[in-house]
Amino acid sequence: MGLNGYKNFSLGEWLAYQSSVHSQTIDLGLERVAVVAQRMGIENMPCPVVTIAGTNGKGSTVAFLQSIYTAAGYQVGTYTSPHMLRYNERICIAGRECSDELLCESFTRIEQARAEIPLSYFEFGTLAALDLFMRVAALDVVLLEVGLGGRLDAVNIIDPDVAVVTSISLDHTDWLGDDVESIAYEKAGIFRTDIPAVFGSRDLPRSLADHAHSISAPLHVLGQHFDYQCEKSSWQWWSQNEPVKTLSPPGLFGAVQYQNAAAALMVVELLEQQLKVTSEEQSQGLSKASLTGRYQQVPSLIETLLDIAHNEDSAKQLALSLSTNFCEGKTHLILGMLADKDITRVVENLSEVVDHWYLCGLHVDRGALIARLKTDFTAALPNTKAQTFNNVTDAYAAAETAADSLDRIVVCGSTYTVAAFLTEHKNRAN
Repeated sequence: MGLNGYKNFSLGEWLAYQSSVHSQTIDLGLERVAVVAQRMGIENMPCPVVTIAGTNGKGSTVAFLQSIYTAAGYQVGTYTSPHMLRYNERICIAGRECSDELLCESFTRIEQARAEIPLSYFEFGTLAALDLFMRVAALDVVLLEVGLGGRLDAVNIIDPDVAVVTSISLDHTDWLGDDVESIAYEKAGIFRTDIPAVFGSRDLPRSLADHAHSISAPLHVLGQHFDYQCEKSSWQWWSQNEPVKTLSPPGLFGAVQYQNAAAALMVVELLEQQLKVTSEEQSQGLSKASLTGRYQQVPSLIETLLDIAHNEDSAKQLALSLSTNFCEGKTHLILGMLADKDITRVVENLSEVVDHWYLCGLHVDRGALIARLKTDFTAALPNTKAQTFNNVTDAYAAAETAADSLDRIVVCGSTYTVAAFLTEHKNRAN
């Protein structure tokens, strides 16, 4: 098909086309995407760039930084993945999702520039983000979330002004390695010589520290170079160069969100010369941050919480949040997961805080169907009963019927699980 044919594509047609032009859904490596970016003249951003990698906490850290810089009056571009309900969520400028029209125009430019070079679905999206950040608005800062790993992720064609790794735990082991040190090395691939780096966890992997040292990337580590302390109605943050600040609680719920917020504040300090932000703007931005599917409460007859927890570490954090957020009644948990995740470990880590289980199949690419989910659940909790359902909607209906007014329902296990609930919830509201 000629280029003129592509110009008439809808966004849905473009996304379907992108899924068909490459033989692999995931194809890690920078050479192909870097060549296309050079052809388009979008390999260098005209404003500070923050690249955020990590097993968990990437989206939350982006949300905190976006909210802080917006509170300070800056124009912010954000690139995140995956999306929850609409592809447009992935690329936002000044807090607004890019329109179908802008995305389609960008995809047309990419298609023209790539010529013979195959690109994956994710690489198309990354290039579109960079293209739109260059063309649509005069941005003050760009926030790029790494999709998978770091070293070979398409986002890594851009040199950041600050590189962040939020946390390291086991996930995507087929691609990144089957131990924490291997995964940490892949994520540390976003570091650059003489460019400040932030590690947002107290458990510093040796491979990440060694890589930062080997390339002379100044590394700022939680608990060593900056830290925080929580109180009942406020919290405090400080660094080697900044005195103690007392701040409002983060807008995102959960103990781990203080950790993510602390990493975001370290980034703000490191970019202080380029982007001035007052302590008041920092506190205001943190308190106003929001993010779909991170311990999110939705209006419903029965208290309903949504969380995309999908690996061992995020399941531990969800369990901690559920145990500290007291519920008078029972906890009904709806679980749908992808087949390449460690379902058994997720179930084990949630087992102490769940009274009734509802397992649902996910009919998406890589989704775990109900037979697989049931098998792994039984391996984790052989003496525990669980109801099984073909989809999220049926599982939620059963939980809602079984629950009383003092109970709560938790929907978790994957972005797809939460998205399926939100879609049905929106339809019911209409």
